[in-house]
Amino acid sequence: MTYGEMTAFLADAGVDSPAFDAAQLLTHFCGVNTAELKLSPQRNYTDPDLLAALRRRADREPLQYIIGEWSFWRETYRVAEGCLIPRADTELLVEYAVSHLPMGGRFLDLCTGSGCIAVSTLASRPDCIADAVDAFPVPLTLAPENARRNGVADRLTVRQGDVLAGEGAEGQYAAILSNPPYIVRDVLSTLAPELAHEPMTALDGGEDGLCFYRAILTHYRGALAPEGCFILEIGYDQAEALWELAQEHRMNCEIFHDLGGCDRMAVLTEL
Repeated sequence: MTYGEMTAFLADAGVDSPAFDAAQLLTHFCGVNTAELKLSPQRNYTDPDLLAALRRRADREPLQYIIGEWSFWRETYRVAEGCLIPRADTELLVEYAVSHLPMGGRFLDLCTGSGCIAVSTLASRPDCIADAVDAFPVPLTLAPENARRNGVADRLTVRQGDVLAGEGAEGQYAAILSNPPYIVRDVLSTLAPELAHEPMTALDGGEDGLCFYRAILTHYRGALAPEGCFILEIGYDQAEALWELAQEHRMNCEIFHDLGGCDRMAVLTEL
């Protein structure tokens, strides 16, 4: 099967970026780079692992799970089913934390998943340390592994804990970061087929998408050091709701946009 045939095969299956995905699979399974694809467009690829991966992608299994790793910020993360895939939008939280954490700061990452927020922040801020919390077994395996592979394991403590119950924090933190589940439960069934492979526990934000934000502000407020802040990823339509929650908790709320211009991050500080 040629690169063009692979691209057409994935396009017919409804994959959004068939040329990109085909190229990524060729690179991963056959070591073929973009230049080689352009120089030999009619080359026929018969590697059985590649062809099996193409079928998996056509069945709408996420590319990241098929490859087994993905880039985020300046690092590479191991990913697997049972753990949310790192996304570029979440890099906004890392960028803010890297720029605003005090020297020698200690921070907390709630619903850590792959550990990408905590690990990438620590990789860019070698003066900082962090705790990370998740409730589920796959993230609790992957986050420490990703910390080791990116050289920050000695500065990250990963704990099991239920964020809805306020578990996992120890002491006080200069910042509390989180990309919590925030999709409205009734919307989950309408999402792209790829999301059916990701854990619903990492996506389901309850009846109104806000249950984790309420829990975080209620249970972890006391874990913020003086002049500390919450740095939270939010849905594109949740800015007003976060502002109202902040008002209920007598906190300031500043909203930041992602590269697409959508509301993506809320930073909450004491009044």
